[in-house]
Amino acid sequence: MDTIKSFKGYGKVDPAEEQAFRRKTRKRLIILTVSVVLLLAVIIGAVAGTLIHKRNNNKDSTFQGSNASAAQSIKAVCSQTLYPESCYNSLSDINKSNSTDPEELLKLSLQIVFNALSDVATLPDKLEAKTTNETVKKALGVCGTVLNDAVEYLQDSISEMDVKSNEKMLNVKKIEDIKTWLSTAITNQETCIDALEEMNSTFVEETKSLMKNSTEYASNSLAIVSKISAIVGKFNLNFHRKMLTVTEHKTGFPEWVSPNLRRLLQEVKPTPNVTVAVDGSGDVKTIREAMGMVKKKDKAIFIIYIKEGVYKENVVLDKSFWNVMIYGDGKTKSIVSGSLNFIDGTPTFSTATFAVAGRGFVAMDMGFINTAGPQKHQAVAFRSGSDFSVFYRCSFDAYQDTLYPHSNRQFYRDCDVTGTIDFIFGNAAVVFQNCKIMPRQPMANQFVTITAQGKKDPNQNTGISIQKCDISAFDKLTAPTYLGRPWKEFSTTVIMQSNIGEFLKPQGWISWVSGVDPPKSIFYGEYMNTGPGAAVDQRVKWEGYRPSLTSSDANRFTVASFIEGAMWLPQKNVMFDSTL
Repeated sequence: MDTIKSFKGYGKVDPAEEQAFRRKTRKRLIILTVSVVLLLAVIIGAVAGTLIHKRNNNKDSTFQGSNASAAQSIKAVCSQTLYPESCYNSLSDINKSNSTDPEELLKLSLQIVFNALSDVATLPDKLEAKTTNETVKKALGVCGTVLNDAVEYLQDSISEMDVKSNEKMLNVKKIEDIKTWLSTAITNQETCIDALEEMNSTFVEETKSLMKNSTEYASNSLAIVSKISAIVGKFNLNFHRKMLTVTEHKTGFPEWVSPNLRRLLQEVKPTPNVTVAVDGSGDVKTIREAMGMVKKKDKAIFIIYIKEGVYKENVVLDKSFWNVMIYGDGKTKSIVSGSLNFIDGTPTFSTATFAVAGRGFVAMDMGFINTAGPQKHQAVAFRSGSDFSVFYRCSFDAYQDTLYPHSNRQFYRDCDVTGTIDFIFGNAAVVFQNCKIMPRQPMANQFVTITAQGKKDPNQNTGISIQKCDISAFDKLTAPTYLGRPWKEFSTTVIMQSNIGEFLKPQGWISWVSGVDPPKSIFYGEYMNTGPGAAVDQRVKWEGYRPSLTSSDANRFTVASFIEGAMWLPQKNVMFDSTL
């Protein structure tokens, strides 16, 4: 919202202008208040019915009234979801106490998702026994990994709802965490289907059918927590909110980077727990040996120093590896190199040279390469599903599908990304700042797309935000090149305040299916970009594309809004922009 102070930076405000501004502000506040009151009325109106019954009726009629009130509350809450019928039926079955509290109903809905996902997570092993096809077995292996991770994310979400007797159930941090983990649970189920489809498995339709309940229930819970988030945010309820500043901070990483980690990121060579050196001068010779020394789900930071050299190995850190930090001697010196690829029979998800899933992963001064080449199609250099992961002064080099920000909250600063088709893709909530994004020449008759964002549900808090980056050709690029293409129904990508080179086709973006405009539900936009490729007068005319975002819309995709929730602490130590 505009403020008088924000105007003063551009000149004085005369009394008439100030009075007009105050009238406009009062009008906005009135509209906002009325809107929020109406939204609250929908969700909690049934509670009033319960109180009336308790006051006016005897025990029997009160009991009957409580049942009716609970049903009304469930119906009101479920009206906010994409699948209101499955929401109402499942909540009615489990709501034995006839609760009308939206927060209690949210907790019950999370339990429903957990139960459904626990059942689905047993599916890959059952299906694997039915096939001898090795590529399908690999796809089912992906399903086993992501579905079991999804179950854990539901356990984490349910744990967030457990509070002491003197605490409020929800606050902004808990809401943002639950929204993120539910978004990931939905993404993980979609990833399983993607893996089966790309391996041409005959199990696709069977799996989709068996996942119907778990996907709908997860979507329902996400919708409920998203609506609660809107109410809490607008009314400032149940938490002490850290106010956002209007100035631009350039002293650190996002708020969730701990003071200890910020200090480590500032050091030239933090003291490591273990040193890796391919020449034998360290504690171990391989990164995988070093990872074997990490305690599972440890809250302390475990630091691995990877000395200069090329490490030809594939490294996978599953969800039990927490707070692992790796750093090298530079993004062109300490290199992890692999060559797994789709053409040779590996699902895209599993082609990553380096993959992380546990929370709090940090990489600094490292290079990650997939050397399979363009002829091998999908070949990932790095995949991250790590919540609160940070990548600083790193490089990611491959061709198709180079960098896979799969899920959760991620931040990339001063990094280089090189590739051809969809070379930044996934469904994380991810911000790139001050990075060099370099499209390169693909094979003959191919075009280049920088991004492919995979948002499946409108309530997922995910998207790709590229801010203050340099987007320039890596080599002599002559193939048609685009900023991206919408991968799924609610695909969300914005390019802001970045320099765009002359390589870009004037239309800027391209559809996933040739000649077919994407659905209007996507959100694509540009804001204050510069360079020869930044002109928007010939851009695509999609209904979901905005050639010139408003500052309000652009602000939604800054670090302070997009991957920090409502919280911001200015005392940081590494270059970072929280706002526009």
